[in-house]
Amino acid sequence: MKIYNTLTRKKEDFKPIDPKEVKVYVCGPTVYNYFHIGNARPFVVFDTLRRYLEYSGMPVKFVQNFTDVDDKIINRAREEGITAGEVGDKYIGEYYKDAAALNVKKASVHPRVTETMPEIIQFVKDLQDKGYAYEVDGDVYYSTRKFKEYGKLSRQNIEDLESGARIEVGEKKQDPLDFALWKARKTDDEIAWESPWGMGRPGWHIECSVMSTKHLGETIDIHAGGQDLTFPHHENEIAQSEAHNGKTFANYWMHNGYITIDNEKMSKSKGNFFTVRDVLQNYDGETIRFFLLSGHYRSPINFSRDLMDQAKNGLARLQNAKSNLKHMAEQGGEGAMTEAEASALAALEAYRGKFVTAMDDDLNTADAISAVFELVRDANTAVKDGASKEFAKKALGLLQEFCDVLGLLQDKEEEGGISDEIKALVEERQAARKARNFQRADEIRDLLKAQGIVLEDTPQGVKITRA
Repeated sequence: MKIYNTLTRKKEDFKPIDPKEVKVYVCGPTVYNYFHIGNARPFVVFDTLRRYLEYSGMPVKFVQNFTDVDDKIINRAREEGITAGEVGDKYIGEYYKDAAALNVKKASVHPRVTETMPEIIQFVKDLQDKGYAYEVDGDVYYSTRKFKEYGKLSRQNIEDLESGARIEVGEKKQDPLDFALWKARKTDDEIAWESPWGMGRPGWHIECSVMSTKHLGETIDIHAGGQDLTFPHHENEIAQSEAHNGKTFANYWMHNGYITIDNEKMSKSKGNFFTVRDVLQNYDGETIRFFLLSGHYRSPINFSRDLMDQAKNGLARLQNAKSNLKHMAEQGGEGAMTEAEASALAALEAYRGKFVTAMDDDLNTADAISAVFELVRDANTAVKDGASKEFAKKALGLLQEFCDVLGLLQDKEEEGGISDEIKALVEERQAARKARNFQRADEIRDLLKAQGIVLEDTPQGVKITRA
């Protein structure tokens, strides 16, 4: 597998430190609100990376943090009249709901800043002891110029950064390029912890360095996140971690591209800011996931109703193919596969190579999805009335194998279930058709259609699907 490494600006062969446990850290959400469609992209993309590594035989320890200490959380707590801890708990719960709708698996570990405070304080103290940090009136800053490789990830040099750097009101840092590792408490209602520098809380960047080191070790395989995190967040993580440990922080850096809304940057002021919870009002989570994987993860993608409708229709083709194969696997012929079916199955299995080649090429989900559609096209041609159960089952298994890697085609029928009441109506309709009572049979069909249940009469029996 080749991965495009932001650090080197080229595709590199992926060589894990230990193939028995690939170590991946992905920056998670700041939990003060529902996460938006832009946040959803890295969650879905790097969940798919994890699935593919596991599919390739490499177990993954996948860490994704929750930032539950932040100015935005403190402000939300004031607005809602609750504590910062309660805000964090609330929106972590909401994250899990929306992530589940997108079929994003839970991380191996979801560390929280508030649960990592002793380690963060010690890490900052270590940097101070090593001469990379200094304290001013309870604030602790990182001395950026002391880290000679600063800017290597974002390809920026100190001189260029210096020209645009400013010291904000209230800051007491020695150099405009320095950044906060620890912030002194400003008001009594701010969440804060005891530290060698007085009551305070961590700066933004330090948390990921510490949580990654705590749960994955000093050097990890892959660090990933959105393109917007390359600078300053990930640049600062490298500076902190490598100054602290004297070792490479991450061997591969992966960043997904931006999402625009109707070809414009998402912005609350423009009224085009959408949370995933908003989008779920009109599209199901699987459609959102399919849309997010339809383009290459490093390319920018545009979110619009037209493109979401296209994604919905494309996903429906895959769902229909699965439904047809499932029906034939249950109702098809009992005999062994014919020679023609064996030949057709061999042709279908050849798509595995095409799928793997695409995914091995820097997680090219767009080309992988194209391979799935080609598989479906040929399967639809091959699986005709009278096909054997064996052939249909193997074709279905191949389709599901690919889609499990992509996190698609989960069994909605199993989620919603076909109730005993619906089954009884289907049986009544079958009896009515046998008795040539077509009026009653049509009434039942229309009644079920109104409930989103579609009946299709086939030579193998009635096929029940959800609209």
